[in-house]
Amino acid sequence: MASLKELKGRINSVKSTQKITKAKQMVAAAKLRRAQAAAEAGRPYATRLAAVMASLAGKVSGDAAPRLLAGTGGNQRHLLVVVNTDKGLCGGLNSNIVKEARNQARMLQADGKDVEFYLVGKKGRAPLKRDFPASIKDGYDTSLVRTPGFAEAAAIADELVAMFEAGRFDVAHLIAPVFKSALVQDPVTRQLIPVPAPAVTQASDAVVEYEPDEEQILDELLPRYIKTQLFGALLEREASEQGASMTAMDNATRNAGDLIQKLTIQYNRSRQAAITTELIEIIAGAEAL
Repeated sequence: MASLKELKGRINSVKSTQKITKAKQMVAAAKLRRAQAAAEAGRPYATRLAAVMASLAGKVSGDAAPRLLAGTGGNQRHLLVVVNTDKGLCGGLNSNIVKEARNQARMLQADGKDVEFYLVGKKGRAPLKRDFPASIKDGYDTSLVRTPGFAEAAAIADELVAMFEAGRFDVAHLIAPVFKSALVQDPVTRQLIPVPAPAVTQASDAVVEYEPDEEQILDELLPRYIKTQLFGALLEREASEQGASMTAMDNATRNAGDLIQKLTIQYNRSRQAAITTELIEIIAGAEAL
């Protein structure tokens, strides 16, 4: 059984940890409000841009379609762009993203496809490197900035487009979390390059003439669409990270409180037993005299 001094030290240690987790929970809650607002504000723009892309893509086909829309004509080499966080202490968020990336990679490999990874963020690198040591080729370090923004998304998009133009891959998939609430952040996989053409286009009675033509507009919009998708993924990642961190720190604070209560009960029982033993010894000595 632990001594009273050891129990007291453990109680003080857990109390110090509880103060840290409580502080981190409050910081994450404050950051979550801003991150959630930014993620929700970016969704309507991405939705509207996708609608414009759908309208334009429906009017372009064949050899006139830009390469970012038409693709390379192959489907053998796949690039998985995995968006993880740069910091830990956010529950199972990163492990769920890595699990999604691992499942997608194994499904593609089972179909005979070549798979490589492009990693955004630091936390997913180690587990993916253990499972796919030869497939981790490139990445982007977002830990150099406090809050990644559109400039970082544009840099990632430019690098991916350059890799696509150089023939490094045929299809790129974006794997990133989608923030739903502080308790739910689901990783989602969607095709990024070539830009997926809409399966169904909305019919319209209006006759629209584009100036310049659709091909030139798509040449400008396709890279911006990719940047917007990556920017949205970074915003969703920030909101998901803060939500998961707030939930994890809240659970840690509650667990620390339960542990403190158990240790305090154990300390009081040990202290009471020690006092009882001393009293018995004193009474026994007095009776002996």
